Amino acid sequence: MNPVIQKLHEAQLRKDLPDFRPGDTVRVNVRLLEGEGDKVKERIQAFEGVVISKKGRASSATFTVRRVSFGTGVERIFPLHSPSISSIDVVNKGSVRRSRLYYLRNLRGKAARIKRAGREEAETPAAPANA
Repeated sequence: MNPVIQKLHEAQLRKDLPDFRPGDTVRVNVRLLEGEGDKVKERIQAFEGVVISKKGRASSATFTVRRVSFGTGVERIFPLHSPSISSIDVVNKGSVRRSRLYYLRNLRGKAARIKRAGREEAETPAAPANA
């Protein structure tokens, strides 16, 4: 890639994003503009669900979040480095063995649950063995 274009892409990347993977439950806070004319107000709306895929790289990266709302599955695709995303909070870490969780679309109820992950955020030092 051209160095000038690469530098332009790197300038658009966000640095405040948490580390999350498919299978994790995240809460995405999105900035919305309401009203019209000079009465435009900005508010933040949360969208919480399971990350079912991450695609792309650099400034064109996206991730898909799925949740069940009133018995209907709702999926939303978010640009990862978009300024309309206020913040991303990781609620639960999930343990899955695939990078695309599209099979969750066909599952209902308890079958659609994902196991909690055993991965830790920070490594804790092991306790000394009793001698």
